[in-house]
Amino acid sequence: MGGFFGTISRRECKYDVFFGTDYHSHLGTRRGGMAFYDAGKGFQRQIHNIENTPFRTKFEKDLVKFSGHAGIGCISDLDPQPLLVRSHLGMFAIATVGQINNAEKLVGDTLDGPGNQFMAMSSGQVNATELTAALINRQEDLVGGIRYAQSQIDGSCTILLLTPDSLIAARDALGRIPVLVGKSKDGCCVSFESFAYHKLGYDDHYELGPGEIVKITADGVEQLSPPGDKMKICAFLWTYYGYPNSNYEGVNVELMRYRNGQIMARKEQSGGDMPEVDYVAGVPDSGLPHAIGYANQSGKPFARPFVKYTPTWPRSFMPEDQNVRNQVAKMKQIPVPELIQDKKLLFVDDSIVRGTQLRETVEFLYESGAREVHMRSACPPIMYSCKYLHFSSSNSEMDLLARRTIQKLEGDEGQRHLEEYADSATQRGQCLLKSICQEMGFDSLGYQSLDGLLEAIGLDRDKVCTYCWNGKE
Repeated sequence: MGGFFGTISRRECKYDVFFGTDYHSHLGTRRGGMAFYDAGKGFQRQIHNIENTPFRTKFEKDLVKFSGHAGIGCISDLDPQPLLVRSHLGMFAIATVGQINNAEKLVGDTLDGPGNQFMAMSSGQVNATELTAALINRQEDLVGGIRYAQSQIDGSCTILLLTPDSLIAARDALGRIPVLVGKSKDGCCVSFESFAYHKLGYDDHYELGPGEIVKITADGVEQLSPPGDKMKICAFLWTYYGYPNSNYEGVNVELMRYRNGQIMARKEQSGGDMPEVDYVAGVPDSGLPHAIGYANQSGKPFARPFVKYTPTWPRSFMPEDQNVRNQVAKMKQIPVPELIQDKKLLFVDDSIVRGTQLRETVEFLYESGAREVHMRSACPPIMYSCKYLHFSSSNSEMDLLARRTIQKLEGDEGQRHLEEYADSATQRGQCLLKSICQEMGFDSLGYQSLDGLLEAIGLDRDKVCTYCWNGKE
């Protein structure tokens, strides 16, 4: 997905931007970048590949070269950024988070006429942030340009600009991700994650509404464009992406995950579907709090039958070769034999997307001596690739475990009954669970219902994006 952090201050800000951006490393694994503005030196920028090395390691040596009272940084799962742009609107740095589904059309429209061009990446595609900047530059001012860009983009686009005198932040039109402003005695910052600036001495100051555009200076926030009435914030911020101490729209991530696990267990208790197990466990790391909630409600002891070894195998290490990726996944999993051998185990994972790594985890548990392995997903079956933030995005929806299984069960006819398959109370829903259990080697499988997930989040359900489960925009 990606995230960003920016600061404008009455003092040197490079360390705030460095640490604030580093605290967004859980949101992306491909590229990291920072840009600063200094009245004497002008704009400075650096981008690094962070696929095999953490952000902070890549940028520590760059810090001595940076200076300025304003800067932005970003973590990206997609294209290199932030970019420096020079146009009739002036010089600015830009970072974006989102997904542009109609990029080819927009590129064609923008290239219409002589003298226009984009830098093509090795894939032949255009950098999405560069395309966003080009759309902004088609208007007569930055605010009009941002509005225009967001109106033309099919998908979502949250934007952060660094200009010589301010930061300009724009939350995507339907508020699919949060944008928060912190304030200290020296200045202001803008961030995806609130804890990133709390650790740097900033207090909560302002939260942008859907589509809102603000100008941020060291003195505070000026609204440039008001928020819209409609919001569709991503539910996966709570189930998976969000860091435990983050708060989105006033709802804490860790507490939501406890509630979510409790609701799953409560439903199974009332239906008589809870298996007899020795331990409840979470699939590390984002499944752990869901499992704690499940264990607390069920009365079954919580345990950690295996842990992930990350000091030498960080999450960002993703080799190109699939065989090597599989081996790395196995190397990360360190068993606790006393909690596995001859034990009946129930695991809770944050989600089941493609199922590849989960199948390997189950094999690993049985190889380590488990008697039974029961699996629970903290969200419903994923039926659609994300169109907005790249979560569960794939070349084909048949890459998704649920859709692939439905195709095996019923062919194209089954694809017309996705809502029924997503409901475990129906015959088709039971067939889906049974088939996945057979394929993956589970002794039982259960998914959180969409109603249960929304209950755990606690917001008005019309304000939460559930597209990947029900295809409703």
